[in-house]
Amino acid sequence: MSSTDLPSVPPATVLPKVAAVKVAEGERLRTVHLPGVTLTVRSRPPARDGLPPALYVHGLGGSSQNWSALMPLLADTVDGEAVDLPGFGDSPPPDDGDYSVTGHARAVIRYLDAAGRGPVHLFGNSLGGAVTTRVAAARPDLVRTLTLVSPALPELRVQRSAVPTGLLAVPGVARLFTRYTQEWTAEQRVRGVTALCYGDPAQVSEEGFRNAVEEMERRLQLPYFWDAMARSARGIVNAYTLGGQHGLWRQAGRVLAPTLLVYGGRDQLVGYRMAQRAARAFRGSRLLTLPDAGHVAMMEYPQTVATAFRELLADTERFASDGRPAADEATDRTTGIGG
Repeated sequence: MSSTDLPSVPPATVLPKVAAVKVAEGERLRTVHLPGVTLTVRSRPPARDGLPPALYVHGLGGSSQNWSALMPLLADTVDGEAVDLPGFGDSPPPDDGDYSVTGHARAVIRYLDAAGRGPVHLFGNSLGGAVTTRVAAARPDLVRTLTLVSPALPELRVQRSAVPTGLLAVPGVARLFTRYTQEWTAEQRVRGVTALCYGDPAQVSEEGFRNAVEEMERRLQLPYFWDAMARSARGIVNAYTLGGQHGLWRQAGRVLAPTLLVYGGRDQLVGYRMAQRAARAFRGSRLLTLPDAGHVAMMEYPQTVATAFRELLADTERFASDGRPAADEATDRTTGIGG
């Protein structure tokens, strides 16, 4: 191992005990053991039996908790589950240490195959957007619709505010950052993340902020925390450089599922200017742009995102019954109103 590599972490069987993960009222967590990976899955009972299944996939540094605001709003529409990607939330690292976009996509596919819930309405944010794009392109049989919130798709001109996150991918930087910030409190870290990810950090409630601080304190006790962050960031950068059939934009063009794209005008991590390119790349997609939203619209404006998904679902079902494609061209909808 070179001096710039992150240290190895102990296997999941000998990881230290840390505080329990926060579970909102009505939610439940369960652990799913799969070949090469163990995943924690967050769910809540659907409003009634027989609803179509949905799976939510979080972004870099996030967890299944990122969907806790949206999931109850759609509980009358889908039977939803949110997964903690390997090394995030309450899921331990993957056995092979593969944090690439493909590695995360493989974990999602393994879960869907094992659960037998597909095809699902698949949601992805940021890194999760890149992961779910790859899943939808590789396994169209598993995906009914695709909803992408600020997906981490390749940009030629990356925003300056996104550079520090990208630098985590550089060998040695995570170690240096850990040393530099070792005196930072969990509260300071959460304020920094909130300022980066929210269009208006003041929207975060006091309770939400306290919960985020508790979760940050828990994660900082995990010996693989920075390893998972750095290697996943490296996975995004590597995915950006792939060309040919494995390129994410090429795979976006191969997605068959009706797609909803959600972009925030104040997003500091994914360029708002990428919205139109994404709308062109995903065939028959519909675009929701929220000028006041940041990187996590499903947390900032969950009602608006829920409404847009219901419209996508209604149109998909109507066109399917008519025997026609869900859409002939991209639909663009811009709103400055949150929900």
